[in-house]
Amino acid sequence: MFGLEYAFMRHAYVAGGSIALASAAIGYFVTLRRQTFAAHALSHIGFTGAAGAILLGMSPYFGLLSFTLAAALALGLAGARLRERDVGIGMVLMFALGLGVLFLSLYTAGAQQAMSILFGSIVGIGAAQAGWALALAAGCLAGLAVLYRPLCLASLNADAARVRGIPVRLLDLLFVALLALCVSIAVPVIGALLIFAFLVGPPAAAQALARGIGRGLLLAMALALALTWIGLAASYAIGFPASTWIASLSFALYLAAQVLRRR
Repeated sequence: MFGLEYAFMRHAYVAGGSIALASAAIGYFVTLRRQTFAAHALSHIGFTGAAGAILLGMSPYFGLLSFTLAAALALGLAGARLRERDVGIGMVLMFALGLGVLFLSLYTAGAQQAMSILFGSIVGIGAAQAGWALALAAGCLAGLAVLYRPLCLASLNADAARVRGIPVRLLDLLFVALLALCVSIAVPVIGALLIFAFLVGPPAAAQALARGIGRGLLLAMALALALTWIGLAASYAIGFPASTWIASLSFALYLAAQVLRRR
């Protein structure tokens, strides 16, 4: 039923579900802090890092993680004003994608490997990759739990957090590093294009429907898990790529939440 008799589907449910939970939890604070475009840019910058690593004969996952983490830390050091400037982030994103295309043109033999990172293959992962995704997603959630209380205050009122002695700058760096790790885990499995569906769709819907950060966070995680498993089941039973179902469900969820909020 729902493809659970096949190992590749069980791996997809485990990896997709764990990534959905971690991405929705971190994405809740991404949307709360109005950093959605910056988070979207990180996944594409990671693709450039993967393409560059392939060109140098290195592991694409090392390039993905190093580029994403470096970009995230640079974003954290830049301060809130730069993070909120979509034009500046868009220009960096454009430059990064241009470099990625250049790297692929210089080494066409690695194009397929780099493109698989761009689009992901959630139903093509093995048991080891599913286990790594589960473990690293759990680590992201544990890290977020440690930062939770000061992060809530700093996200809502940074000045009040500073008055209470919270190191807001350090907190920003730790959060963007956690975001970079989450993106680096998710992109090889679900792709750079689909990560946005997890980071924004369920958290934005939860913020429209739930009052309070705690309730909203739990609702975002539940919604992300549900749409992931429903998307995988629909892909198996009906057809079409799982990413198409998940992205469509995320979009429909957001629209439904906005309609309910207005009513």
